Amino acid sequence: MHRFFILALLIGLAACSRPVDVDPLAATAAVPLEPVVSAEFVSPSPDPTLAAPRPSTEPYVVQSGDTLSGIAYEYGTAVETIAVMNGIEDRVSIAVGQVLNVPVDAVAATGPAMKIAPDGEVVYGPGSVGFDVEDFVSRTNGYLRSYTEEVDGKVLTGAQIVQLVAERYSVGPRILLALLEYRGGWLSNPYPDASALYYPAGHADGRWSGLHKQLMWAADHLNDGYYGWKTRGRQTIPLSDFTRVRIAPGLNAGTLALQTLLAIGSTPDEWQADAGPDGFVATYRAWFGDPFARAVEPLVPPSVSQPPLSLPWPVGETWYLSGGPHGAWASGSAWGALDFVPPDGGVGCYSSEGWVTSMSDGLVVRSRMGEVIVDLDSDGHEQTGWAILYMHIEERERVPEGAQLRAGDRIGHPSCEGGFSTATHVHIARRYNGEWIAAASAFPFVIGGWTTLGTQREYDGSLQKDGASREACECRDDTLNGIPHEFVPLP
Repeated sequence: MHRFFILALLIGLAACSRPVDVDPLAATAAVPLEPVVSAEFVSPSPDPTLAAPRPSTEPYVVQSGDTLSGIAYEYGTAVETIAVMNGIEDRVSIAVGQVLNVPVDAVAATGPAMKIAPDGEVVYGPGSVGFDVEDFVSRTNGYLRSYTEEVDGKVLTGAQIVQLVAERYSVGPRILLALLEYRGGWLSNPYPDASALYYPAGHADGRWSGLHKQLMWAADHLNDGYYGWKTRGRQTIPLSDFTRVRIAPGLNAGTLALQTLLAIGSTPDEWQADAGPDGFVATYRAWFGDPFARAVEPLVPPSVSQPPLSLPWPVGETWYLSGGPHGAWASGSAWGALDFVPPDGGVGCYSSEGWVTSMSDGLVVRSRMGEVIVDLDSDGHEQTGWAILYMHIEERERVPEGAQLRAGDRIGHPSCEGGFSTATHVHIARRYNGEWIAAASAFPFVIGGWTTLGTQREYDGSLQKDGASREACECRDDTLNGIPHEFVPLP
């Protein structure tokens, strides 16, 4: 019905992408930042609490062009093993999107055991508070400083694009900047070569040219590495030679995010170098210092609990669960989002008179481009504590930034605004300290007393309460997916 976060990755959110000529005088006007040479990097030791035994299988989502023999080769196992494990009788036919449980025991090689960065530096977390991307970029002397591009109908500077992607995907802006320098030299070189000019994040694919799409691509793969390991059972990393390596024990999600991204398009030897002390982390340290200096660990303490949340529409109305757990922002992120359609009966993208309401008290810290972010601790920083994303909120009557909300206050009308959507709806997701929280996890998404359950398939799932169950469905059916908002005061 509205696979926004899958389709957005295929077509891009940018209206167009156009590198511009650099003004040599402007490029030399600023007092440039200079990378520094520092002492040898000493990575923190692997954490034994993260090295607990993992399952002997991992989920594999069938992609276009996959065959059972190809998947078996990649994992070093036999076709028969995968077929028996998944109850497959027709070993020729597998379907795109099908989820297979694949054994990992035969994957002999293990990846690097060096930690690259803490979780809070890879996500848009507490360490990003106070970091001004625009000020930083203005003091560099590279191509990024003079770059502009049209995104969502507006011309943005390079710094604004970095900030936009950091906020939307909840990825650390220093990580994105260091990647642009490591792969494209965009912080230091005012005249990149042709490849770096169009593919500054290193992904040489014409569908992803330009800064915005390159950073979208990179941010989604960073998230896929982070949440694939942390929430979806990922235990291996694919390499460009169609083999896999097992994830070294004791590593953190932030390191695995970077290892996953750096592996794309690299040979095994190149990847080992990129993920080593003289690779990406050396560039990061030259511009930003020790990545572990701002570590907040653990980023999401086990003692954290979700605050009480009400249903995001008015009391007395029934809205409909149209999408179960799926990508909070693109499929690589935690499957932390739920979708709901209003009851006014429209089909496709239409102007709804329904109101999305706040699920809690909080401060509106962002309200633009279809997005509303509510900071639940009202400290003014979406990177700290709990924050809620309300997506596809129409500009008409949308709550402004700076508004202090109480639970039940109006946020705006559901729509197709923001990114790509094929039907009017509201998309909601949670973050804690910048980390997207999976909807079906140790911290289940509980709204109005309804608890989220998920499956191995994105968008599938249900809400359950007092023995009642509502299944995600691209429909409006009171008994199948209707969620009535009955008055229940929050504790």
